[in-house]
Amino acid sequence: MTRLDRAFYDRPVLEVARDLVGCVVRHGPTAGVIVETEAYHHSEPASHAYVGVTSRTATLYGPPGNAYVYRSYGIHALLNAVCEPEGEGAAVLIRALEPLDGVGEMRARRGVHLRLEELCSGPGKLTQALGIGLELNGTSLLDGPVAFEEPVRARPPVEIAVGPRIGITKAADLPWRFCALGSRHVSRPWPPGHRDSLAAA
Repeated sequence: MTRLDRAFYDRPVLEVARDLVGCVVRHGPTAGVIVETEAYHHSEPASHAYVGVTSRTATLYGPPGNAYVYRSYGIHALLNAVCEPEGEGAAVLIRALEPLDGVGEMRARRGVHLRLEELCSGPGKLTQALGIGLELNGTSLLDGPVAFEEPVRARPPVEIAVGPRIGITKAADLPWRFCALGSRHVSRPWPPGHRDSLAAA
């Protein structure tokens, strides 16, 4: 599998967020296809970068192609890909994956009783399943332990559903959430039209 290069991330965050759907995230023996992302930019108040450069947000303002990993609600580590030119403060949150490799290890970390579509159907779930923690904040996605790879060639092209981001209260109306239409691995609540596409499948 070929890793995405720096030029892929050195673009507007909305383009990167859309284009990451269908790509693969790999860490060790575990990997999943990205089926849901959200874009965040320093110009809007839902982004951590909105406050400017701090010890917490320095990674967001760093080179494109680095991982920004932070703790949410004191529990979950969330994985983001830093993008746009250095100094811009933008990243794409990886919200959900379709498990691809290492499903047995994912179940060991998440729970053997879970259905396949429940293993990585949320940003905290997928980092737990892949064993991604805060120690990976600031590492390179180009040659570091977490790899973002090109889509699997054998898989059909992805149709994208667009909607507002979820789980936030600021700038909640921006349509900056991108999902693989019809995927059962997307987190709840599903975007508009998603349930209809599942029913038709």
